Amino acid sequence: MNVTELPADPAGFPDVAASFMLDGPAGKLETISEVAAPAGARRGVAVICHPLTVEGGSMHNKVVTMVERALRESGLDTVRFNFRGAGASFGSYDKGHGERDDLAAVVAWVRRVRPHDALWLAGFSFGSYVSIAQSVPLHADALISIAPPVGRWEFEPIALPACHWLVVQGEADEVVDPQAVFDWVDTLEPRPELVRMPDTSHFFHRRLMDLRGAIKHAVRGWLPALRGQPGASSE
Repeated sequence: MNVTELPADPAGFPDVAASFMLDGPAGKLETISEVAAPAGARRGVAVICHPLTVEGGSMHNKVVTMVERALRESGLDTVRFNFRGAGASFGSYDKGHGERDDLAAVVAWVRRVRPHDALWLAGFSFGSYVSIAQSVPLHADALISIAPPVGRWEFEPIALPACHWLVVQGEADEVVDPQAVFDWVDTLEPRPELVRMPDTSHFFHRRLMDLRGAIKHAVRGWLPALRGQPGASSE
């Protein structure tokens, strides 16, 4: 992938894959945006959050990049970024509190440059915790949670969204207890769509293409209208 380096805080959404720094609450946030193929581009932007920074998580994680690919191939433009303390982002890890603010800052930029687009949030592991926590405050139109770390993080006080919501969980996850995730999903109302992936580890080793297919299949009916057409969603 060829990525163009741009000045900080671009005034518009780049029309090519681009890297840049955005203003965040703890300093600059390292960010990459990518654009869907024009023929199938939809009126929506997906912001994708990475796993735990102190365990090596970054926006270059293979699961994160596969989620990005699946959503871009579905027609959404995408934004990945490094939480504070990851990669070239300023600041230091803040146990999920400051990371929520980082996501809010990135979404504020997306809404500034694409004010009429649907906002989708996605995350893997810790990133799914942050994006779930911010889905109601940020008024997400859709939410995708890959291996949400139920049992490792406190989900109970979080306001849960009423938007379209997909949860994907590997049944052989060695980091997150799969049964805890399944039991948690069963308590939710409205209930998100759950995809259980047999023989699949936390990092989806040898199953990344299956993850891509599962996401594309699940979100097909949720996609916003084609860019250039009126309306908020497709049939």
